[in-house]
Amino acid sequence: MRNTNNFRLSFLIANLFLLFSAFLFLVLHLIDADTFMLSGSFIGFFLVFQYLFIFLLVYYRVEKFVQKKVTQIYTDLAPSDQTTKSQIIKTDMEALSKSLKKFASDRKLEIELLKDQENYRKEFIGNISHELKTPLFTIQGYILTLLEGTVKDKKTRQKYLKRTSKGVDRLIYIIRDLDLITQFESGVKTIDRKAFDIISIINTVFELLEIQAVKSKISLELDREYKQPIWVYADAQRISQVLTNLLTNSLKYGVEHGTTEVSIKNLTEDKILVRVTDNGEGIEKDHLPRLFERFYRVDKSGSRFQGGSGLGLAIVKHIIEAHQEKIFIESTPGVGSEFSFTLQRATQKQIEAQEIER
Repeated sequence: MRNTNNFRLSFLIANLFLLFSAFLFLVLHLIDADTFMLSGSFIGFFLVFQYLFIFLLVYYRVEKFVQKKVTQIYTDLAPSDQTTKSQIIKTDMEALSKSLKKFASDRKLEIELLKDQENYRKEFIGNISHELKTPLFTIQGYILTLLEGTVKDKKTRQKYLKRTSKGVDRLIYIIRDLDLITQFESGVKTIDRKAFDIISIINTVFELLEIQAVKSKISLELDREYKQPIWVYADAQRISQVLTNLLTNSLKYGVEHGTTEVSIKNLTEDKILVRVTDNGEGIEKDHLPRLFERFYRVDKSGSRFQGGSGLGLAIVKHIIEAHQEKIFIESTPGVGSEFSFTLQRATQKQIEAQEIER
């Protein structure tokens, strides 16, 4: 488009000069035919030469002018760490045009990302303030009541102190989990890999959550009896935390007399897939992309009776990614949910090295 416009402008100006010169020759000939008696071939050659000269001159100068202005605009807009190939700018305006379009597209994308980050930051600050103020106000209320001395009954005082202690525990959970996520994001927290039996870890987590499962009236089960150990190469403590968080989450939002099942599937020769499946409430599709965000809750009522820090799934995601593995989720409202993640199988050499350490 730019080259077409440049050509049209040059063509127009050259034609104007041609008409002006022809008109000038005609006027001079009429004024004094003897003095300005020139041959037709000379006049024709002169007019053609003038036409081409004017056309090329205007075309070249306009081209250089546009190049200079666009290059200046590009230089002013481009960030300081971005270098432009001067040779391309001088000789290939088409490449410069593509570069400018890409630059504009990148800047638009960058602005959109900044807006998304700003919205996320505002939402995160709102969420964390809400998470912190709930236990803080609880603690403050009970402590002020006790300080005023209006509670004389010893049992009531003990009850208030216990509730205050629960509020403190909740603050500790939030701060601890935030610190853990920060360490993973900054790369400070390392993964201590070793060979271990994932079935043994699952059974241990089942035992730890047995009381909670009974209260929730939900069964914790393996999909079948595993007579042989399944050795994986990962951080046993962190994988135990992943399983604990996923199972705890399933118990919180499961249905009475429901079932939460853990199964192991062979994915590839050196990978397994650990699946945590329940027949609970399920999750709407719109919530799935944001489910692993910090403090994101599907239940927007703001209820905190279920406890926890609101960071369980965010921690799960960070631990799995720190292992350079993948985590997946599938859910259907009213049917249930499935969280699954991959783990690397332990080699025979890694298993033998672990047996020696024992």
